[in-house]
Amino acid sequence: MKAIVLLVCAFVAVSRGLENGLARTPPMGWLSWERFRCNTDCTNDPDNCISEKLFMQMADRFVSDGYKDAGYEYVNIDDCWLAKERDPKTKRLVADPERFPSGMKALADYMHQRGLKLGIYEDFGTHTCGGFPGSEYFLQLDAQTFADWGVDYLKLDGCYSEPKQYNDAYPAMTMWLNMTGRPMVYSCSWPAYEQSQAEYPRIAENCNLWRNYADIQDSWASLSDIINHFGDDATHFVDIAKPGAWNDPDMLLIGNFGLSQNQERAQMALWSIMASPLIMSTDLRNLRPDARALLLNRMAISINQDPMGKQGKRISSQGSIQIWTRPLSGGSFAFAFLNTGTGGTPTKVSMTVKDLGFSATAGYNITEVFDGKNMGAFKPSDTFSAYVNPTGVFFAKAQVMSTEKNTNLKFKTLIDRFKSDKWQVYN
Repeated sequence: MKAIVLLVCAFVAVSRGLENGLARTPPMGWLSWERFRCNTDCTNDPDNCISEKLFMQMADRFVSDGYKDAGYEYVNIDDCWLAKERDPKTKRLVADPERFPSGMKALADYMHQRGLKLGIYEDFGTHTCGGFPGSEYFLQLDAQTFADWGVDYLKLDGCYSEPKQYNDAYPAMTMWLNMTGRPMVYSCSWPAYEQSQAEYPRIAENCNLWRNYADIQDSWASLSDIINHFGDDATHFVDIAKPGAWNDPDMLLIGNFGLSQNQERAQMALWSIMASPLIMSTDLRNLRPDARALLLNRMAISINQDPMGKQGKRISSQGSIQIWTRPLSGGSFAFAFLNTGTGGTPTKVSMTVKDLGFSATAGYNITEVFDGKNMGAFKPSDTFSAYVNPTGVFFAKAQVMSTEKNTNLKFKTLIDRFKSDKWQVYN
């Protein structure tokens, strides 16, 4: 056993990390876990069990309902897709033959034929969190199996293992994935199990994205806890994020049962500010129109997918009000006023543009993201104000103005002043 570990470590030592060229912006897709969990009862609940039928139906919704066109591309299987044992002869992983009768290669082909990609779940330990066969002692074989199937994305969990193994185990899978020759996005649960001991620079060298914290649950308490964890940034992981390597606060809850519409907006805003993977986990077949519109909001998605790849931060937290900002390409920025309070009335939040951290002398044109309302033009010294609902958010993009636009703004201001002073203005 020690010889095997030493051999793997030797290979890892010469590995140059993850070099797949993928996830240059945060991955966008869908994952089964939050909404469908480990439902394997296809006899009594055929429409909601973990089966090829479910993933094919979600793929069809990607295409027909506009998610693919908006940038969502990965249809990801989570735990409980496996048979209870590996193939006795080849030792390869086997999909449950009753729930996935066509096999994983056929399911990947189904996705690819629709211009989508297939993601799959495994676990570094002896078993997955749901008790199915894990990848320990089989990393190379499993990486090659996923490549042979045409898988495009791997989420590797860490149940039934020891955290002291992770510094070798996750980079070992990095190496084996590289050696297959098939580009696969690599999602690691590495720091979620290590917390304050996580070595983020090393993680970023070996993973495209990584889970930092506890699993999200369908509640405001869980969502706000994760937001606060990212806002506190106690282990300084925010600055590690970059194109190809992202912090992952977990799935989008939008369209499920536990959040109000204001709270759903808060999640979409903060996930966009934090450059988080946008991984939906809801029943796309039965989705409220407002939830669908939120998931498809083009301005929020464009902020999330900004090519500069700079993760936003919480810059202020006073009482129930948090201020978050994110720099964007071209000198623009996004910002969010988050109200975590549960009081009965909205709270007015006011800050100068300069105090938000941005000081382009040309000024900014500010647009509210979700409703597309133009809020006007503001100089760095100007004060911007917005009312924020309880457990809600005000989310905006401030686009830096060009010199030409700034000149036009000055001329318009002069004309407006003449009018207000009852001067005669001639066209």
